[in-house]
Parts: sequence; C-alpha cells; structure tokens
Amino acid sequence: MSFLEVFRGQGSERRWSAVGCFLPSAFRGVQILLLFGCLFYSGATGYAAEQVRILALGDSLTEGFGVDETEAYPAVLEQLLLEQGYAVRMINGGVSGSTSASALSRLKWYARAKPDFLILALGANDGLRGLSVGRMKANLGATIGFAKQRGMVVLLAGMQMPKNYGAEYTVAFRNAFPELAEAHEVVLLPFLLEGVGGLPDKNLRDGIHPNPDGHQIIARTMLRHLEPLLEKHIP
Repeated sequence: MSFLEVFRGQGSERRWSAVGCFLPSAFRGVQILLLFGCLFYSGATGYAAEQVRILALGDSLTEGFGVDETEAYPAVLEQLLLEQGYAVRMINGGVSGSTSASALSRLKWYARAKPDFLILALGANDGLRGLSVGRMKANLGATIGFAKQRGMVVLLAGMQMPKNYGAEYTVAFRNAFPELAEAHEVVLLPFLLEGVGGLPDKNLRDGIHPNPDGHQIIARTMLRHLEPLLEKHIP
C-alpha cells in the first residue's frame, strides 16, 4: 500500500458532503437534512486520521520485491488485523536497497502521515554490504528516538547474517538488535525472516527475497509481536 493511500477516501467523502451543502434555497429543508446526513456519514465511515496507522519502514523485504503489492507482508498483516477487528491502515514504507543510513530522514518524511506505530525493519542491506555494525546501531537508535518523541510505538525487527560473513561480524550484527531494543525500551521481533530465511520453498529464485508464502509467514510472525502492543496502546 502506498503512502498516498493513507489518505484515500477523503476526496470522495468531501465531494459527497458537498452535494448536500449547495442545493437551491427551495430545497433548504432537504439541504439541512442532507447536511446532517453528511456529517453522520463522515463520522460513521471515519477518515484515515481516525484509524490506527502503522508504518512499516524497511527495505525490499518490506516493499515486497518480486511479489504483488497485495502479497507483501504489510498488506497481508493489514488484512489479518482487520479480520481481528482492528481499525488499522498499514503504510508500506519499504524501499529496495535501502540501508539504515536512510532510516531517520525517511521517517521524518513519513511522519506527516502521523503514524501511531512504527515497524522498523532495516539493517539487512547494511549486513549484506558488510557495513559498520556500530554505525547501523547509531542510525537505528536515532530513528527509534525520533519515533518515540513523536509518540509512535516501536516494534523493532531483527535480522541475521549468513555465517560466511565471519563469526565476529555475524554475532555483533545479530546482537545489535536486542541491544537496541533494551537500550530504547522497545519490543523486539528477534528475526524478521523466522521460518522463511534459507528455505527455498519460501523464497524467490534469488534465495533472498520471500515469495508470497514467505510473506504470509512474516505477516503472522509480525502479528504475534504487534497484537499485544495494539491491545496495550489502543484505548
């Protein structure tokens, strides 16, 4: 789901409301009834601002590289939450190839949509490129700090690297996420690709990006960690 779709429906609702606001004076009584009907309709359907907005800020794993937009885990997660009765709107903030270096600036841009929750799923490309773990932690830490200052509830998604990157690097990389979660007091999903990573039948031919089945698993893993946060923070 694109960022612009956060605001979908507002234009049509406003045009619908305008029908009852500019009738000829001969139909003034009907106009008043329609006006109140418009207000009731807008309140009953709800604008996007009245829904809980969840931003998934990530890379190609979040964007849904190689699968349809509706098959990527943010869209699947939204559907699962709607089926559970939550009034939510997912914002897919995934950009293929992105590293933690872009996290803060991108979050500042998405902040105009006023997300209530942030799923922070970045770092995989830092690891694949062998970038500094310390720098990644600093980037993600600054992003978490900004999110919390803006009142967002943060769910941090962890990542792991293959063993061929060397024991020292892979251990430091894996540990970076629980260390961040503890330091910033946020909930951690230990491994975004749990039940997916390294399994040929859950990934595309490149062996890196999840296929639709893989995204289904990610969404359900995400749901287990996100739902307790929703229950705690939604009035």
